Amino acid sequence: MRAAEFEFGERGFHAVAINDITRKAGVALGTFYVYFESKEEIFRSLVSYLSHRVRSTLAEKVADAPDRMTAERKGLEAYIEFVREHKGLSRIISEAEFVANDAFAEHYRVFSQAYRANLEAASKNREIRSGDYEIWSWAIMGMAVFLGLRFAEWDDSVPPDKIADTVRDLIENGLGIPGK
Repeated sequence: MRAAEFEFGERGFHAVAINDITRKAGVALGTFYVYFESKEEIFRSLVSYLSHRVRSTLAEKVADAPDRMTAERKGLEAYIEFVREHKGLSRIISEAEFVANDAFAEHYRVFSQAYRANLEAASKNREIRSGDYEIWSWAIMGMAVFLGLRFAEWDDSVPPDKIADTVRDLIENGLGIPGK
């Protein structure tokens, strides 16, 4: 999986051949076929693997958060750090829309379902106001995806905690001027 992540992340699905993955992994071509039937199958497995890894990493990082706003901040910081460690993540997930659309949709659908449930729980605990948790989850996920692209893949010079603090302020206080 690490070899596939590197190859697909660096060069994209269409530019990678199975022998590129096996060469990078240091295994014989025949070994590939013990585990996968095709390049498409390993790509789908990779999307699922990375999706699970990012969700489990974020869940672990926010597990000790005392409230939803702290969880938002910690989660975004952890996401930026994850993308910095997995520089090809955005490319792989983006290409999945065209190569394995069902895996692409599942990645975001599962993420959104968990996110929505966390927002609902936070509202019940009176940590956030009530609202449309479905739309909110997708909006916040969209911010995270593009922040990861801009501040993790393209330029990683801004510290993740600064990004997370700035976004927490946006989520907590919005764009409006207080009192207007």
